[in-house]
Amino acid sequence: MVDDYLSELMKKAKESSNTLDSSPQNPVKNEEVIIKNNQPKILVEDRDEEIAGTIKQKDMEEFNKKIVEKETSDEPKIEINADDAKEKTYVEKKLETAKKKELAKYGKVTIYEIAGEPMKFYFIPTLRPTSAERKIINTIKEATTRLVSIAPFKVRNPEERRFLYKQKITDIINSNPNLKIPPSRLNFYADAVVREMVGYGLIDDLIKDDKLEEIMVVGPKKPVYVFHREFEMMETSIEFFSEQEIEDLINKIAREVGRRVDVSNPLLDARLTDGSRVNATIPPASISGGTLTIRKFREDPYSIIDLIRKGTLSSEAAAFLWICIDGMNVKPANMLISGGTGSGKTTLLNVLAAFISQRERVLTIEDTAELSLPLKHWIRMEARPPGLEGTGELRIDILTKNALRMRPDRIIVGEIRHDEAFTLFTAINTGHDGSLGTVHANSSQETLVRVTSPPMNVPKIMLSGLDLIIVEHRYHDRKKGTIRRVSEISEVYGGMTDDVKTQAIFQRDPVKDVLERTLINSKYIKTLRDFTGLSKEKFDAELDIRKQFLEKLVEENIHDLKKVSELAQDFVEKRSYGENL
Repeated sequence: MVDDYLSELMKKAKESSNTLDSSPQNPVKNEEVIIKNNQPKILVEDRDEEIAGTIKQKDMEEFNKKIVEKETSDEPKIEINADDAKEKTYVEKKLETAKKKELAKYGKVTIYEIAGEPMKFYFIPTLRPTSAERKIINTIKEATTRLVSIAPFKVRNPEERRFLYKQKITDIINSNPNLKIPPSRLNFYADAVVREMVGYGLIDDLIKDDKLEEIMVVGPKKPVYVFHREFEMMETSIEFFSEQEIEDLINKIAREVGRRVDVSNPLLDARLTDGSRVNATIPPASISGGTLTIRKFREDPYSIIDLIRKGTLSSEAAAFLWICIDGMNVKPANMLISGGTGSGKTTLLNVLAAFISQRERVLTIEDTAELSLPLKHWIRMEARPPGLEGTGELRIDILTKNALRMRPDRIIVGEIRHDEAFTLFTAINTGHDGSLGTVHANSSQETLVRVTSPPMNVPKIMLSGLDLIIVEHRYHDRKKGTIRRVSEISEVYGGMTDDVKTQAIFQRDPVKDVLERTLINSKYIKTLRDFTGLSKEKFDAELDIRKQFLEKLVEENIHDLKKVSELAQDFVEKRSYGENL
């Protein structure tokens, strides 16, 4: 019976593990681990680093091809009792009965629309085992845990780690005919175990979808929500049926980052190995059950060309900011990017920082590492919360102070909230030009109020070092949906007096939905001209040339961040200011 052969397998797996642990003549390291039941040997050696170095995409494809061939063979299919069939989720039931319209399809994902529903629906087939299948999966998991050890630091690439685990799990299944798993179900069980051991369970496929910005688990027996880059907020066909499933996933993520989540510490703020930002809560912090919010970042980050094409800012404003970032190699501007949550501040910061010269040493300090810069001399620093004993905390202000001792040409602070504001402005006022940061505020004037008030407490006299404030907003347009727009680019002046003010150099026209230049003369540009010796005509010509260069890249659809950065720097280096190539 099922229970008998599962118990037998577990017994043999435990015996193999205990024998290896207790035998001094047969140390685990560099030795073969064998399930001795007159079946083929399973080789699991501590050579992960060597194996990972030889893995190629072709190997993965060939391995998966073999499994597919087995699946499509004429082996008899497993019979599933009707009473043990998969329970359907709320969205699956809705899509079965309602009249729906298919909007898009890619990979395993299908996007549907139902008339009268406020949100669209994200459907993806989900591996949800029956109770009988769950027993087999748990048995294979325990056997794999005891027999296979692949250190994450040795195999850093997630896809390579999945491939290695799938190979070894397949070996375990093939070496144990007592499991009675036909070839047609081999991939199902191997994928289910891999997904739970080195993946993220039910939301594993969502993590892999690069078209998603946000993944939101709101509690048990409720659809998982996603924010799609094209279709915005949607309900998915994925649903956690119990609170324990959510807490197990949260604990798995916490263990990966060396943290613990429990009743005494019910909050988690961390980063996945792919750079995605994670926030999790469990009761009593969240009353209705555990929640999980994952903010994903694109594998191919946006460039300035993408923002121009999307209408976030105009090509003229982009050329102006390009000049401000490189400062014509004499005086780069100190800038803050302001906006609300999800307005695109970090994306814009990443885009602008790509214009920094490769000659410069750049230090970035973030609460959770999000930036992805195409720079060579780039040092990333990340804050860390206290450990389980309440020690080991690394605050952003401490990292910012430390950065000043590392001979930086540029200091970029991901998000300014507390004491790090004073440290950053100290750096700005002691000659570290070109410093950048983001702050939560809805206008340039509000930004000054936030910076000079608790908990930042930057003295007004220090604001004399700040040149520009860029304000970005997220709007909901009835025709265009959710859009992100730079609403103003303002200068800061009057810092040497007690009356600090801002003036808009670029302002968004909401009727035309365009960021336009105002008639106000820029004080920063006047300072830049004094440093470079360029006349007003020469400077205006340089601005126009850069604008035309960016428009040409838009026309030729060159938008890769690294490529745009290389072309932009090459364009600046090979010509004199105010002259075309």
